[in-house]
Amino acid sequence: MIRLNKYIATCGVCSRRSADELIASGKVKVNGIVTKELGTQIDDKKDIVYVNNKKVSLKEEKVYIMLNKPKGYVTTNNEQFLRPSTKDLIKERVRVFPIGRLDMNTEGLLLLTNDGNFANKLMHPSNKIEKTYIITLRKSITDEQIKMLQNGVDIGGYITKPAKVKRISKIEIEIKISEGKNRQIRRMCEAVDAELKNLKRVQVGNLELGDLKLGKYRFLNIDEVNNI
Repeated sequence: MIRLNKYIATCGVCSRRSADELIASGKVKVNGIVTKELGTQIDDKKDIVYVNNKKVSLKEEKVYIMLNKPKGYVTTNNEQFLRPSTKDLIKERVRVFPIGRLDMNTEGLLLLTNDGNFANKLMHPSNKIEKTYIITLRKSITDEQIKMLQNGVDIGGYITKPAKVKRISKIEIEIKISEGKNRQIRRMCEAVDAELKNLKRVQVGNLELGDLKLGKYRFLNIDEVNNI
C-alpha cells in the first residue's frame, strides 16, 4: 500500500503537496471514483488512478538479470504443462521475460529483462551478437566433424552460417554462433553425427557467465548492459 499523494508524485505528475491540492479539489479519481480524502492509501499494483481524467502510472524501472539456468527448466513465462519455469527462480517483485530461449535440457547463461527495446536489439540477426556454448559429447569428435561445423551444416533445409569451433578435449568443444535457430546447436551436432551429452551456454556477446552458481542470478550493471 502507498499514500495516494506519494503515488501521484512518484508518477512524476507533481510534488506531494501539489498532489494533496489536486486530491482536495476533486481532480483525482481512484478506480473511477473521485477521492478527496487526504491520506488515502491505495494498492499501487491493483488500483487505477486518474488525475484530471488522465490515467497515471509508475514508471517501471528497467532491470537486466543474468541467470545460470539449470536443466529441467523451460524459459516460457506461460507454461501450460506445469513444468518448472525460469520465472520460478527469479525472486523479485519486478516482472521480467527471457531474451530468447534455452531449451529445457540446456543449462547456462540466460538473460531476462523488462526492457523490450534492449531485448529486440540483442536478438535481431543484423546485430550478430555471438553466443558461446560448451559442448560435452559422448564420444570423441574428429577434426573432420569440427571442420564441418565450422563451414556450416544442413539442419533441415537450412544451412547454418560458419561457426567458430575450438577443441577443448577429445569429447569437449566450444562453439560460437551469431544465429538463433530453434535448438540450433543440438541440430548441428546431429548433422555431423556427434552425440551430445551436455550443452551449456557460457557467454552472450562479451558477457560471461563466470562463477555464477547454477540456479542463481544477479543484476547486470549499466556498463555491462551498454557493452554487451
